[in-house]
Amino acid sequence: NSGVFRRLHEGIYFPDQKITVGDVEMPIVILGDPAYSLMPWLMKPYTGALDSDKELFNYRLSKCRMVVECAFGCLKGRWHSLLTRSDLSNTNIPIVIAACCVLHNLCESKGETVMAGWEVEANRLA
Repeated sequence: NSGVFRRLHEGIYFPDQKITVGDVEMPIVILGDPAYSLMPWLMKPYTGALDSDKELFNYRLSKCRMVVECAFGCLKGRWHSLLTRSDLSNTNIPIVIAACCVLHNLCESKGETVMAGWEVEANRLA
């Protein structure tokens, strides 16, 4: 029921955009877990009885999703305001999240890395 879902379903995001991985051209997709319905723009793991190729695919997809989860963990570790409910308007929340991402990248580029304890603390607070 979200605007993001509607835009993805209507093809507003990633319209006919492709990326090349090795020598394979493929569409841009969002990574999801098994709870989501399969969509043309959503890559999710196989379920049920799996052969070795599908198990390998699921393993690699899981590794990619873990990178994304670690990135969000770093953001939450650095910006604890992302851990709690926000009283901001729905219009301003994406702006604040984008600002956190930009500031995070700026900190990283200046050598101010996320301390390991920050993520642990963020997970505890979450």
